[in-house]
Amino acid sequence: MEIIKTVIVDDHVIFRKGLITVLNEMDDVKVVGEASNGNELLDLLKKQTTDIVLMDIKMPVMDGVEATRKVVEKYPDIRVIALTMFEEVSYFNRMIEAGACGFLLKKTTSTELERALHLVMEDESYFSEEFISSANKFFKTRQKETTVKLTDREQEVLHLICKGYSNAEISKFLGLSQRTIDGHRARLFEKTGAKNAPNLVMFAIKNGWVEV
Repeated sequence: MEIIKTVIVDDHVIFRKGLITVLNEMDDVKVVGEASNGNELLDLLKKQTTDIVLMDIKMPVMDGVEATRKVVEKYPDIRVIALTMFEEVSYFNRMIEAGACGFLLKKTTSTELERALHLVMEDESYFSEEFISSANKFFKTRQKETTVKLTDREQEVLHLICKGYSNAEISKFLGLSQRTIDGHRARLFEKTGAKNAPNLVMFAIKNGWVEV
């Protein structure tokens, strides 16, 4: 069993310690470090390897957006999952552009957290349904008309991607081959101009294509 090495970055000590306890109770997850801001994280990564960084957004000295950008540039193999509050949905675009591959609300359950860790380790993205619901409300008044047209099947695949389904899970759920799902996914990237799955989710939410 491969252990998922994880680092937690959050300026609230009590939250950090509680999250460490939850993560270390998981069979294949080990917390290998913690930091209270982006600067501390970058210092830590000079001497400690990790697979995933759970990143708070609002922090002193260096916030989560800048820290995510620097981590992705210097350590492209490290995945960053944003840990956010409802009121921080406005940072969604900035964190995705910085390179985050997922969003979890801080009140997430241990089950959802474990699922998110495993999915991003498989190069998938993960966005909690509660987060997407919150983001939908935030962007509802800001939605712009788009000329992008999707088929019913493409919309179905997009909806499942936004719900955190992996390609294999989408294939099983829809009763289609994984090659067919890969094709739909490729066309979604082409039509929307999204660079990756997080960009695709961002596009879907901003245009009101996701229902939770």
